[in-house]
This record gives sequence, C-alpha cells and structure tokens, in this order.
Amino acid sequence: MFKRWLFALIAVAFATSVFAAKDKNSIQVKGSDTMVNLGQAWAEKYMEKNPTDFVAVTGGGSGTGLSSLISGTCDIAMSSRNIKEKEIALAKQKGINPNEIEVALDGLAVVVNPNNPVSSLAIDQLAAIFTGRITNWKELGGKDEKIVLLSREVNSGTHVYFKEHVLRKNDPNSKEEFAPSALMLSSSQAIADEVAGNSAAVGYYGMGYISKKQKPLSIAKDEKSEYEAPTIENVINGKYPISRPLFLYTNGAPEGLVKKFIDFTLSKEGQDIVLATDFVPINK
Repeated sequence: MFKRWLFALIAVAFATSVFAAKDKNSIQVKGSDTMVNLGQAWAEKYMEKNPTDFVAVTGGGSGTGLSSLISGTCDIAMSSRNIKEKEIALAKQKGINPNEIEVALDGLAVVVNPNNPVSSLAIDQLAAIFTGRITNWKELGGKDEKIVLLSREVNSGTHVYFKEHVLRKNDPNSKEEFAPSALMLSSSQAIADEVAGNSAAVGYYGMGYISKKQKPLSIAKDEKSEYEAPTIENVINGKYPISRPLFLYTNGAPEGLVKKFIDFTLSKEGQDIVLATDFVPINK
C-alpha cells in the first residue's frame, strides 16, 4: 500500500514538473486584430530561431487582449491603443501591473472600392461621413449612391482611435459617435472583404491590410492642407494625419521567455518584420 502511494506521489510530481516545464517554454499573446498578422510573423520567426519555445498568437481586439492580461489568461497583450485608466485600476485590483512597450507605428487607412471615383478626403469630411451627416457619395463628387459605413466593433483599439482622432478630432469634450447605420464588423479582414465587394462601402483599418481589392484614400488634416496617402514614408515623416503607435503590454517588467520574445520584436530582425508586414519600425 505504501509503495502504491509512493508511486502515485512520484507520478503526480513528475506530471507537475512536466507541465511546469511546458508552461515555462510557452507564452500566450492575445489582442489587437490590427497586430495579429505582425504578431504571428514575429512568433513564426522567433520559434525558428528558438525551437524549444512556443509562442501562441491570437486576435480578438485590443480590449480582449488587455482583459486577458488583467485576468491572467495571457502573457502579452497586443494593443493598437493606450490602456485606459479604468483598465489600469481594474488590473491593480487584481494584482496586475500593466507595463507598456511601444513596438511599431501604423497608419490607419480609409478605404473604398476601386470603382469609387472619390480618391481624397479631409478629416472634417471623414467625420461627417462616419457620424452620418453626409450620407451619399454624390455629396463628395462620387456616384449617386448611399454610403455604406463599415467600422470595427467597439472592443477594437482601431475603433477607439478612429473615434477619438477623426470623429472627435482629439477634443476630450466631444461626444461624437458613429452613425447608428454603421456596420460594426469583427475584424479588419471583414472590412477589407466587404469593401472589395461593395462599390458604396467605406471603412478603415491598419494599412497592413491594404490590397489591390481596396483603394486607400489620401487624407488631409483640413481642406487647406496637402492630401497624403497612407504610406510608410508618410507615417515616418508625420505627413499622414491618421497615424498611431502599436503596443505590447506585460504584467510588470518582462522577464524570462516574455522578455526574450519582446527583445526579439525590438531587435533589427524583429523590426525588419514590422516593415515587411507594412507597418513602420520604431527603430529606424
């Protein structure tokens, strides 16, 4: 009986050590859909260089990633917006200390179907479109078609950034909201697909999602300013008016495998992947 008990105890100890070792060599990265392709590209190259490590990357939106970090169900949160004060307060209640690391820059592209004759808009016009004050493309020199508004869902950092910087023009007192007619889609790819198949649609996403199936608009700060295309060069030189930083968040200063992975994202090789996936490196 004693031998059976001893054997069972050893088996449990062995299993525990195996799972601990496995956990030690794996990390979960979750969050921003804008960043998910970048995160997966980082993970793929990192695991090629470190075959005993495992990095799992999933999307779901910036809010989802930060919630997962706060609940302790991921090791790294990807976010296309800064963490909110209420999220920091909730994290501290749970003993989590969010640590922000800027890893790349992004330009938010506003896209239409390639058959749409409209090719440039000012920020004021964008705000009027997405709040529902302009409802037909003919008001902007386009066809006589009702505008179909596409937005990321409210849990998305891209949604938050577009609302604060385009609809509300960085005014903390503004209460502007997306028009009730706006279709809230779950991913940047969903917006890309809808724009590709709908001549009246307009949407926005990180410029890494631009393809030949959509036409990115040139954007101006106002009607007196130059219209600039969402290109890497224009994000770097600050000419493109809808640009933003991209972040990774950890619980406190990164350690162990988390630090090893983040160091890779900030290395020359990691920043080359940023450029290859159509984002803008911070280490230029």
